[in-house]
Amino acid sequence: MNNLVIDLTHGGVKIAISLAKKGKNVLAYDLYNTLKGIDAKMLEVYGVELIQLEELSDFKGDMNVIYPIHMPLSFDEIESFNPNLNYTFQSHHEIICEILKDWGEDIPKVEITGVKGKTTSAFMLKEILIDKNPLILSSLGALLYENKKEIVLKKDISIAPANIKETIDLAYKIANPICKIAEGTVVSENLRKYNSAIFESSLGVSGIGDVGLLLNIVENYPIAKGRSTASEAKKQVFRCKCVCIQKDAMDKYYHEVKHEKTNSFSLTDDTANLFVSDVEYGLDQTVLEITYNEVKTINDNVISGEMQVKTFAPGPHHVSNVLGVVLTCLSLEIDSEKIMEGLKNYKGIPGRTTKRTIGNSTIIEEINPGLNTEAIKESVNMIQDLQDYYISIGGDYGITCEEIDEEKLSDFLNTLNTDIILTGELGLSIEPKLTKKTKYFKDYCDVYDLAIKNNKNLL
Repeated sequence: MNNLVIDLTHGGVKIAISLAKKGKNVLAYDLYNTLKGIDAKMLEVYGVELIQLEELSDFKGDMNVIYPIHMPLSFDEIESFNPNLNYTFQSHHEIICEILKDWGEDIPKVEITGVKGKTTSAFMLKEILIDKNPLILSSLGALLYENKKEIVLKKDISIAPANIKETIDLAYKIANPICKIAEGTVVSENLRKYNSAIFESSLGVSGIGDVGLLLNIVENYPIAKGRSTASEAKKQVFRCKCVCIQKDAMDKYYHEVKHEKTNSFSLTDDTANLFVSDVEYGLDQTVLEITYNEVKTINDNVISGEMQVKTFAPGPHHVSNVLGVVLTCLSLEIDSEKIMEGLKNYKGIPGRTTKRTIGNSTIIEEINPGLNTEAIKESVNMIQDLQDYYISIGGDYGITCEEIDEEKLSDFLNTLNTDIILTGELGLSIEPKLTKKTKYFKDYCDVYDLAIKNNKNLL
């Protein structure tokens, strides 16, 4: 059988090489024309043949097409290049699950997806699993924690499914750096420095997780040239052994899905398996009274109970992430004391939600390439007195796959009764759309100086 890997931009090179190492006959199509340098050389070394889709007419028999879930081509379009082939189709997520079959059977594994909150949730889980030296793939990089110390395996890495394999390979190299050539042997010790794994994925999960956590679908945006949606891609979470899912998302998008180990969480719905019975919000610490009922675990147990959690979660969307993390840990049968201790130690992460004090000013930062209007609304709503705050909105374009809806954002900002400061390309673009008076700074750092000078707080 021929295996055609489509898209060499989002991890396809790693997939193609992994299959070639297993003795598969592998072809590759560079969908976005980005292949170059070492990647091109590696494909050549492993005998992966680069083709154009028109060249499918030269092949006979079976053709397994391995495609990214967001692929702009339809199956029919691919088949049209040679209707006589016997086609099968596997997503990048599915092939990674196949490649990693039997990997990590003795360690807890969590895969996280959702429109918002993936990285935050991954690092909450890190705090809880810190004694198990977690291996992490997140939008902040491929990381390994050994004795609570962070080892950066790779900083600039996407959360495409193929990079789960890349992260595992990088961790292997760290544990097995050099064969003992100097001593006359070439035997690797094959050490493993991690005893748990946490993997983020933007559009669904591979299915290797003991628990698949689906945090939310706050925006069901279109993918694959409008032929699919975020909710359809994230449906892959049900391939995991156990699923933890926001109840709103389950009821709206997956009410017909049957999975024997599905647990739901909710801020308000007490019919969920886990919900908040009481919450006291604070910018430094939020206190949650959590109730859970009939939570199905990976070990075929069913558990119920209550716990109090104290953690950094200044707004409802942060609390929702906490609930997903707690439910995931309960599903893994992690002790409640360990859960509470880990969440108490969580203080936010740089590049996401953080709170700090500079002079007399409280600075709350929501820095995230995936921010959208709904997330901005929730951040603003967590501030009790807007008159004490400057609100600064800004950023640059061209660094994310999804861009912000300027019209929707502008409509929201026009309703606010507070000072708005705009920065960067985004600020310059929405300034004409606002009906209220604003300030503009090209450099966002100037906003901090203004807030501190005027003894104002800043979001």
